[in-house]
Amino acid sequence: MVSKIVQIKNETGLHTRPGNEFVSLAKTFTSQIELENEEGKKVKGTSLLKLLSLGIKKGAKITVHAAGEDENEAVEKLAHLLENLKD
Repeated sequence: MVSKIVQIKNETGLHTRPGNEFVSLAKTFTSQIELENEEGKKVKGTSLLKLLSLGIKKGAKITVHAAGEDENEAVEKLAHLLENLKD
């Protein structure tokens, strides 16, 4: 398993539109993808509803986890997407 901590810089946090981008990208990998918030709650990275349930706001630090054949690529690309979210 590979993990990376990312701080959300987007003014409105991780809401529906950028959340959809994340889920779409996560589904392109064969690895199992999870997001974890600062309180330790983990959700599947391929579910928009579960991702939104984390309530990720600007400044939040979240951890991207991936386990599988393409885990390194998955974590790097997903973390890059989260670090560069735009409204």
